[in-house]
Amino acid sequence: MKLIIAIIKPFKLEEVRDALTDLSLQGMTVSEVRGFGRQRGQTEIYRGAEYTTSLIPKVKIELVVANDLVSQVVETIQRVANTGTIGDGKLFVIDVEQAVRIRTGETDEAAI
Repeated sequence: MKLIIAIIKPFKLEEVRDALTDLSLQGMTVSEVRGFGRQRGQTEIYRGAEYTTSLIPKVKIELVVANDLVSQVVETIQRVANTGTIGDGKLFVIDVEQAVRIRTGETDEAAI
């Protein structure tokens, strides 16, 4: 099993969620986060004054998937979340040693 973490632009969340639902994924965790990458924030003009925002709002999606679905999920998120502009986000894939469904005691792939 793998944990896939996707950091994406907030307005892309529903599109990504719908695309992942079409892959028959059962669940995901979504968090509102703030951060910066290579762009080190962004400069905006508001009422004629220029100011710099150092932490950009993003959405973090976390989902655990079976090994055979990883490449398909990563490709789907990358395709749907892509706007072609700076700050589209990042994807991380991490090994998961064990998963347990608390209510039933099911383990590993049966728990996801």
